Amino acid sequence: MNPSAQKADKTIFPNPLIAQRADPWVYRHADGYYYLTASVPEYDRIELRRSRTLAGLADGERTVVWTKPLSGPASALIWAPELHHIDGKWYIYFAAAPSEEIVDGLFNHRMYVLENGSSDPFAGDWIEKGRIATAWDTFSLDATSFAHRGKRYLVWAQKAPDVEGNSNLYISEMENPWTLRGKQALLTKPDLAWERIGFLVNEGPAVLERDGKLFITYSASATDHHYCIGLLEADAEADPLDPSAWRKWDTPVFTTSEANGIYGPGHSCFTVAEDGETDVLVYHARSYKEIVGNPLYDPNRHARAQAFGWDAEGRPAFGEPLPEIS
Repeated sequence: MNPSAQKADKTIFPNPLIAQRADPWVYRHADGYYYLTASVPEYDRIELRRSRTLAGLADGERTVVWTKPLSGPASALIWAPELHHIDGKWYIYFAAAPSEEIVDGLFNHRMYVLENGSSDPFAGDWIEKGRIATAWDTFSLDATSFAHRGKRYLVWAQKAPDVEGNSNLYISEMENPWTLRGKQALLTKPDLAWERIGFLVNEGPAVLERDGKLFITYSASATDHHYCIGLLEADAEADPLDPSAWRKWDTPVFTTSEANGIYGPGHSCFTVAEDGETDVLVYHARSYKEIVGNPLYDPNRHARAQAFGWDAEGRPAFGEPLPEIS
């Protein structure tokens, strides 16, 4: 099933929002700023940007808060940072590897956490809290955190020893912002045809909650024009750790638009426009289909933003990627 489209707010953002910023994460804080972090093409550092407006992020204030070391377990391929404000402190989740080596078809990423106790994430010190320990010591990435009914959870992508493919999505309750507690539950694995093109991938989760429902978007397949966004749904009263509480949509909810010239949309997150009401999807995609060489090292996955609406049954209706604005 695919949520039917519904007319969304006519808010228009620059497209692309920011060039060469894959895996974008935008967070609107109580201080009135939009904060953005993303994978940089060099995969060597974590950069923050901020602006009073979404459009202003392109030229907004920026700072590098962490640079990879020359060696060690987190010294290569810094991917998909996310900025979160939890219990009065700032946290950045990111994935890193000890090298660019591929073994048995996979990189060697694990998930790590930075902490900053300052009220301003552009000030203070970013302290390395270390690696997030999961049930297996295997390829893992794309950690995102959310609070729900008094508990905090982590959702992430990981290779399981007994599951075919590159990565599945898992969820766990958290003891604190860098430590998991209790069981680790499987939410989804790439078992549908559109999740298995090029690579068998479920990754890049992002959480939405609205009108008594929880949603998790995620990305699937190889990072070329086949990359797309799928959807999980659960009742907000259900236990998020119960896999049976989650329904997975049979078809992707946001895909390549040949007509609009936008290819491989994925790795979404969500925010609201300056009016405080209009919901905004933030994602990355390319403006061309044919890629020379490894798609991972093609730098032109640009960060993009567009308003979206909700269908009659209260589900997000993303429509299709809008064309670039010249």
